[in-house]
Amino acid sequence: MDYRSMELKEIGQALRDKAFSSRELTEAVFETIDAQEETIGAYITLTRERALRLADDADKRLQASEDLPPLCGIPGALKDNIAVSGERTTNASRMLEHFVPPYDAYIWRLLEQQGMVLTGKTNMDEFAMGHSTETSAFHPTRNPYDTTRVPGGSSGGAAAAVASGEACFSIGTDTGGSIRQPAALCGLVGMRPTYGLVSRRGITAFSSSLDQAGPMTRSVRDNALLLDVIAQKDPKDVHSVTFRGMSYTESISENFGRPVIGWPESYFDSGDLNPEVRRLLEQALSFYESAGAKIVPVDLKTLDASLAAYYIISSAEGFASMNRYDGVHYGRRAEDIETIEEMYIKSRTQALGPEVKQRILLGCFALSEEHYQDYYMKAAQARSLVTEEFERVFGSCDAILTPVTATAAWPLGSLPEEAGGGKYSNDRFTLPASLAGMPALSVPIGLNKEGLPVAMQLMGARFSEGLLYRLAARFEDEHGLLPTPEEVAR
Repeated sequence: MDYRSMELKEIGQALRDKAFSSRELTEAVFETIDAQEETIGAYITLTRERALRLADDADKRLQASEDLPPLCGIPGALKDNIAVSGERTTNASRMLEHFVPPYDAYIWRLLEQQGMVLTGKTNMDEFAMGHSTETSAFHPTRNPYDTTRVPGGSSGGAAAAVASGEACFSIGTDTGGSIRQPAALCGLVGMRPTYGLVSRRGITAFSSSLDQAGPMTRSVRDNALLLDVIAQKDPKDVHSVTFRGMSYTESISENFGRPVIGWPESYFDSGDLNPEVRRLLEQALSFYESAGAKIVPVDLKTLDASLAAYYIISSAEGFASMNRYDGVHYGRRAEDIETIEEMYIKSRTQALGPEVKQRILLGCFALSEEHYQDYYMKAAQARSLVTEEFERVFGSCDAILTPVTATAAWPLGSLPEEAGGGKYSNDRFTLPASLAGMPALSVPIGLNKEGLPVAMQLMGARFSEGLLYRLAARFEDEHGLLPTPEEVAR
């Protein structure tokens, strides 16, 4: 069964046509996991028994009726900050190593109602703080296209699982690019939806005003299908919003028309943008122009401000959200302690990794009485400027095309090859969409000379997911899906 070459709609139809059963498909996925997982390291927890039970339930539904949800019987994975009742949810941290939630995330309830088969909980940067899935307390994840390189982060495990065939799709979370960047480095389509479009209830908070869950898939149509499922109003999430338009899958077939695509020269003229990445991006722009789109230069001046504002705001909110992990309310409690103060200190210092500690300290500093006005308030003002700038630019164009990252995947244990800017600056292309709460889609556009994936980012105004999918599908239909790691290796 060559499920890795099939899109989700094809897999669903094959299940309905009885070409294979959900159990057979699930067992095939676990055979792939057994063969590769020791090298890839995509998962923290495998849910094999639960998956086979769900597959058998799906087969009963498939036998009884043809009118079933599109994901029924299809194996997928969840990032390990998404709660599933009865399954470990560690956030890749020793602090929550043995935490088993008694509740389900709303997004998992929606997927479970579909009949999704859960293969497991995927590896991530600890508490989603990182950009390469190397800060996980358990093990790093490797890029399936080159196992000496990173898969990106913080949703690196979710991306590697799909790219390697260890899941048919996955759900990740994106605070500053944690869906789009690993999707780009692993040759996948990754959507960060409009803030509030997907419920965050039951997903561990990193930065509450920035976090958003979204789908990671091999194709654009698979991605739209998943967003149709998870973009539902949650009555118990105060940030959950309702957008009543046509389905995202249906929006792809709308008339392409003559969209206006903005080209921010400041992003392309960045001194550290890899020449191979730039070449492939310019080819994508040329394709859209030949397809009837109008390409217009747009002036975006807040790129550097986005980087500074994001890390101050996210660290401040991360500091606030991490207060609960003290050995009393949640998380591991240190042993051999004599005082309450010692319990607090040791519980945190022993269970949390250096990246998390660094961001807690930065957030504490930014929110301190002495520095609040100079740092957090100015970061919040910068965020408003970023939002206002994009609102102005979307008055003259429908979407904006940018890089996702300045380079393809870099070697494990190293930083991205950049002309200065520090270890966080490779995130700067993805941060503005997060700050403005707008949708952004990472789409593969080719392989570089080393056989590593390169992607473009399509950003749009709030609730323009349908337009972004339509633009991406037009490119994908012309160029086809990116070769899998297995195909590249051959």
